[in-house]
Amino acid sequence: MKIICSKSQFLRGVNIVSKAVSNKTTMEILECILIEAFDDCIKLTANDTELGIETTIQGEIIVPGKIALEAKLFSEIIKKIPDNDVILETEENGNTSIRCEQIHCNIMGKQGDDFSHLPEITKENKITISQYDLKEIIRQTIFSVSDNENNKLMTGELLSIENNKLTITSLDGHRISVRKIELTDNYPKTEVIIPGKTLSEISKILPGEAKDFVNLYLTDKHILFEFDETLVVSRLLEGKFYNIGQMLSTDYETKIVVNKMELLRCLDRSTLFVKESDKKPIILKIENNKMDLMISSQIGSMQDQIQLKKEGKDLLIGFNPKFLVDALRVIDEEEVTIYMINSIAPCIIRDEQASYLYLILPINVNNSGI
Repeated sequence: MKIICSKSQFLRGVNIVSKAVSNKTTMEILECILIEAFDDCIKLTANDTELGIETTIQGEIIVPGKIALEAKLFSEIIKKIPDNDVILETEENGNTSIRCEQIHCNIMGKQGDDFSHLPEITKENKITISQYDLKEIIRQTIFSVSDNENNKLMTGELLSIENNKLTITSLDGHRISVRKIELTDNYPKTEVIIPGKTLSEISKILPGEAKDFVNLYLTDKHILFEFDETLVVSRLLEGKFYNIGQMLSTDYETKIVVNKMELLRCLDRSTLFVKESDKKPIILKIENNKMDLMISSQIGSMQDQIQLKKEGKDLLIGFNPKFLVDALRVIDEEEVTIYMINSIAPCIIRDEQASYLYLILPINVNNSGI
């Protein structure tokens, strides 16, 4: 194989597919990027058997062929060569020459026939969503995905579609995130659980333009995302997602409306006094039209006060400040509305239209040290 391609094209392709390169495997071929040059098309592919990404780049094919190159080394070479055309040439034994200006590198590749290609997905029942919307709903829910592999379902997000409504839900045992959007078309009722890793990597490579779209295709075991010149195929998580409906009560004893940035800045300051392993909550003392915020730990303590609008009872309640910060950071509105029942029941942050909802479990205020 011999191809000529600009550094920028190679770099774009490598940056996209490297998200699916395995870094925890005993199979060396899964640590590679496959480069194929056939039919006026240069294609890069990576596949860790759970997540696979394929993208097309522009270049000139002198001799068609394919080669699998160790992803980390190839990526670093491309990053560190000049911004000019790159000539990539392979020999039958896998020896690969990479030339750019005065630079000439040689690395050993593996036979492309040994590479695990992406599973074939039949492109039926297409679901279309804007790139901007998909990127946003991932950003607004991904932080609630659990990283505990012992509870596999919590490492994914539930994607539900009914008519023209799309809902994505994540939870980690301490909080729940729900985001709803409207689609331009109606679709049959569908529910799948997508690994959080897949959604996280997609959000990194999606350009996110509102005028551009992503096409989704589903099978019993896989989901295919198709956008621009890129295909992303992921295994789905098997099982029935948690029924969260009974937890999302509309009842409340206390309702507050508060400036989001003011509350966020205060909570952000409070995290300075909490170590990662510390269980110390921030205490919210809600009285009349003000809220005192207090935190105390071995590091030190902090008190602050902000103004708000309140309906209902006064309340003393504690939270992990990080959980509140994570939710507030992805809400784009100037004011947020928080609904609470008592000091041990979950609080809910949501808008009037219920386009977003964040449920957060409180922490026992007896552990506060205040």
